[in-house]
Amino acid sequence: MKIVVTGADGLLGSNFLRVRVEGGLSPRAFMQKGSVSPTLEGLPVERTYGDILDPESLAAAFAGQDAAIHAAANTSIWPARSEQVRRVNLEGTAAAVEAALRAGLGRFVYIGTANSFSPGTKDKPGTEDSPYSAGKFGLDYMDSKYQAQNLVMAAAKDRGLPALAVDPTFMLGPYDATPSSGAMLIRLYQGRVFGYTQGGKCWTHARDVAEAAANALLMGRVGECYIAGNMNMDYGQFFSLASKVMGIPGPRRRIPKPLALAVGLGQSATAAISGKPPLLSYVSAKIGCEGFYYDPGKARRELAMPFTPLETAVEECFAWLKDHGYLEKAL
Repeated sequence: MKIVVTGADGLLGSNFLRVRVEGGLSPRAFMQKGSVSPTLEGLPVERTYGDILDPESLAAAFAGQDAAIHAAANTSIWPARSEQVRRVNLEGTAAAVEAALRAGLGRFVYIGTANSFSPGTKDKPGTEDSPYSAGKFGLDYMDSKYQAQNLVMAAAKDRGLPALAVDPTFMLGPYDATPSSGAMLIRLYQGRVFGYTQGGKCWTHARDVAEAAANALLMGRVGECYIAGNMNMDYGQFFSLASKVMGIPGPRRRIPKPLALAVGLGQSATAAISGKPPLLSYVSAKIGCEGFYYDPGKARRELAMPFTPLETAVEECFAWLKDHGYLEKAL
């Protein structure tokens, strides 16, 4: 199977390519023009360069392929409203859909986000049947990913696109060059996490999501969405686990919601003047006070998604960050 991957040098893309290479395949990586992509060094993959907003370069990358993993996205949450985020996530996905239809692909796997569904509690986590509720945060990232997923599902229903969606929860793992989720571990290691809020997440190993995406090339049902997650833990539980893995003392103080919101509001106001992204924005503070708990059962049943212990995800992410000199960097 010939596979083209957009967003190939991101956390998920880098893990996915390794899954496919280890399976004996040589995928095609669609790369941003001028991209350095240190996470792909040494991988025997074909590279093609273009722009997710350039339909012709996408069409050229998709030509002659059997399937596509569309993982490219702009995940920025500062500022909350961003035309560039919307363009990349919406126009880029629309262009990828057109390229897939033009190439006659046999499978199109859209990498979305579990935030496209309402979260639940630890006892009753959210599922793929839960309606979108994150619009209340006013984030173009969340809104655009949800809208892009709807676009893909509409193409599957109305235009015959053989597409399904894999919707990751919060991923941790090696090959996080931005860094994205790894930034949380870096700040924790540096002693810059002074406490934790009342919220939590569904945490998962990036490689497990990559395995689910790889399986989705042959498994799963067209027109369906699959939440790809593992363990539901609040921040206090997660920081305790991560600190133990990294061999450092963890934060023990729970930060009251009013204080967290006040800090986020103050930092957002300062950032609006300075132009520098805040460490904690008001929106991030609001999100941090809520539980984003999800049920990954459907992905486990239909995509045979593995569930690596979260300690392993933290350990491998931490080791990769350490080996590549990220632990000393200021974020």
